[in-house]
Amino acid sequence: MVKENISEIGFEKQIWDATDELRGSMDAAEYKHVVLGLIFLKYLSDKFEEKYQELVNEGEGFEEDMDEYTAENIFFVPPEARWSEIAKKANKKENGLTIDNAMKSIEDKNKSLKGILPKNFSRPELDKKN
Repeated sequence: MVKENISEIGFEKQIWDATDELRGSMDAAEYKHVVLGLIFLKYLSDKFEEKYQELVNEGEGFEEDMDEYTAENIFFVPPEARWSEIAKKANKKENGLTIDNAMKSIEDKNKSLKGILPKNFSRPELDKKN
């Protein structure tokens, strides 16, 4: 008997909807890089935020100490690159630049990511109104 998948859909539906919107305005080979970059950024931020909250709850004041994250193989996400900050600027026309700068600041703090993260969200071809 096949079980029906009834799991809750969180941000995955939003990412999929965004992919559908991009699909009409650019080539599939292009939009996959946009969407995967955003998913990776969200993933990094979520993992960081989980550890951040744990450190806040401990009450020792180590929540901005990079070593606390790297000791557990968690990438450090600077304040301006955290998903909550990016989300605040999502409806502004410079949102592409905000994401590019977030990627750059994550690379600056995490040398193993240097030159790896996509930083092409501010290019004119991407429609930033959606």
